[in-house]
Amino acid sequence: MKNANWYFDFLSPFTYLQNCRIDEFSPDLNIQRKPVLFAGLLKHWGTKGPAELPAKRLFTYQHVHWLADQLEAPLRFPEKHPFNPIALLRLCIAGGCTKNAVDAIFKCVWVEGLSGDNPDNWARFCDAVNIPESEATEKISNPEIKQELKLNGEEAIEKGIFGVPTLLVDGHLFWGYDSTDMALDYLDDPQLFESSDMKRVQSLPTGYGI
Repeated sequence: MKNANWYFDFLSPFTYLQNCRIDEFSPDLNIQRKPVLFAGLLKHWGTKGPAELPAKRLFTYQHVHWLADQLEAPLRFPEKHPFNPIALLRLCIAGGCTKNAVDAIFKCVWVEGLSGDNPDNWARFCDAVNIPESEATEKISNPEIKQELKLNGEEAIEKGIFGVPTLLVDGHLFWGYDSTDMALDYLDDPQLFESSDMKRVQSLPTGYGI
């Protein structure tokens, strides 16, 4: 049994699409689901999300729809995007970060098209993860749950993770939906990163100061 960590945020449509392919990974891969705040990663690394650049935002949304069509995955953008995902991330932790909880929340956001920070949608999210609304509201304010989300983010940054989704296997980062096939390839061939070309780029100098 090989272990992997999967860092994700419900805000990300690419993470939803990768979640649609999670079952392609071998059952021998033990995937630990780690909700993180994408905005926290962006802030730490000093980068912008695709939704922060108007032209990139439009392209990204259109690209996501195209990818979903290729994957034959249902997709409906939430009523506003981006939204504040913190309550959903904490709700996921309250639900044990199980596959069922993660799938259910993604379905609410990216299939039913529900914004994660609209109070009118909260009851639906709670019902999806089978936690009574009053109990869920109390749990997401629990210091232990807040701390777990914070620690997930700190752990991700420590491991060099800069975006979502990211699958971490054997110290290798597989970032983005389009790295799904690469991760599957690596699991079939653990020598993937041992070729001379792969070794060369690990120490390739930049052409200007970074």
